[in-house]
Amino acid sequence: MMFGTLSRYFFRRYLATTGWFLIGVSAIAFLLDFSETAGRMSGLPGYTIGGGIVMTAVRLPLILQQTIPFIALFVGMTVLIGLNRKYELVVTRAAGISVWQFMFPFIAGSLALGVLTMTTLNPLAAWGQRQALLVESDWRGENAVLRKAPQIPWLRQISGRDDVIIGAQTVQENGTKLIDAVLIHFDSSGRVILRQDAATAKLEDGYWQLNGVVERKPGEIPLRKASVQLRTNLKQDFVQERLTAPETIGFFDLSNRIAAAKSFGISTKALETQFNSLLSQPLLLVAMTLIAATVSLKFSRFNQSRSVILGGILSGFMLYVITVLVKAFGSSGVVPPFVATWIPVVVALALGATILLHQEDG
Repeated sequence: MMFGTLSRYFFRRYLATTGWFLIGVSAIAFLLDFSETAGRMSGLPGYTIGGGIVMTAVRLPLILQQTIPFIALFVGMTVLIGLNRKYELVVTRAAGISVWQFMFPFIAGSLALGVLTMTTLNPLAAWGQRQALLVESDWRGENAVLRKAPQIPWLRQISGRDDVIIGAQTVQENGTKLIDAVLIHFDSSGRVILRQDAATAKLEDGYWQLNGVVERKPGEIPLRKASVQLRTNLKQDFVQERLTAPETIGFFDLSNRIAAAKSFGISTKALETQFNSLLSQPLLLVAMTLIAATVSLKFSRFNQSRSVILGGILSGFMLYVITVLVKAFGSSGVVPPFVATWIPVVVALALGATILLHQEDG
């Protein structure tokens, strides 16, 4: 009975501290991202202060999702150090409760935070990222001079005698609408015969609808056209799978998108890595909590210096960096996605448990 009451008390302390950290980090992230957005986009034709606030608000879940591992680390350290300084952990130990017992509420709290991140925050972040891209595209309007260097996702279509490579600066509507599209036509010998620059390119049933088109042929004067239809054999489902970024797909949609991409013969490494990364998030937060415990519990009892806490922060930071780095390897296909996402988490869990076992049980 006493342990149940104590567990609930520790769990409430963990939730309260997590809530304050989320509020503080959200406020700081909002201010920083709004300043960065204003500095980067204030010169765009459609930018307004109100629009900047809205864009920052919809981007906030994505930023917050990226900081969750650090929040778990600092929450664990803050709660345990606070309990130590008030001698509450001393009393808990004196009552015969082991470290593995009183750590259970904190592990349960980090697991719950990870599950909420995976099932709630991630879908919200994916939706917000899509909305932010739409807002930015609207702001840019037709002023190409002010646009940043494009990151073009290239497609190739061969329909009859037409061999066309298609790229764009921005994709919308799950990849079926291209903003600032570039279409390069080749003849049978591989020479460029036509370049089309379109303000927008919308994939319809059997054709691309190009609007605001400028056509350039070698040795000829550029020709402007209001709209052009280009025949295509590309299907909307294929283009959606080919062009949609994993970060804009929510957790519950990822498995279906992976299956769809496989049916088209498209590489699913990035999607699988994103899926496994989200799936391993709860255990990653547990690993962060164990790392926090390895430095926070012993600090107060043995009067160790602040360098121990700094070591815990650096250890958590290194785990995060390794996780992100290996995730990049998984997305590029260098390492299998399952291995890339789960191995660092499992190793960190084993290492944290081993250090705690050595410290507490000898």
